[in-house]
Amino acid sequence: MILDQNGTISIITQEKSSIIELVKKIQAIYPKLKNNNVIITLSSIQKIQTADIIEFLQLSNTHRASKQSFVIVTDNIDLDDVPDEIVVVPTMQEAYDIIEMEEMERDLGI
Repeated sequence: MILDQNGTISIITQEKSSIIELVKKIQAIYPKLKNNNVIITLSSIQKIQTADIIEFLQLSNTHRASKQSFVIVTDNIDLDDVPDEIVVVPTMQEAYDIIEMEEMERDLGI
């Protein structure tokens, strides 16, 4: 797991660990991330199942409830199969766009 910081955005890049191991590592360092928007990059994983994305659901719900964005980046899954409760986009640029839109909505109280 690689953790980078870009302003108020924490970018977590998955390396070799499984999805379950990655979720556990993120939960362990969550106190450091809780005040930032989070992007999880899963581009290095060739085959991602819907169940893999659902592993992040609790973490995503907790983070979004605290008024922060939580976005997963992968182009290796059919986005129609992903539950609406979790944000998954195919590119980093779209992740940044989602965060920007959500920050505007929060500023407007939407």
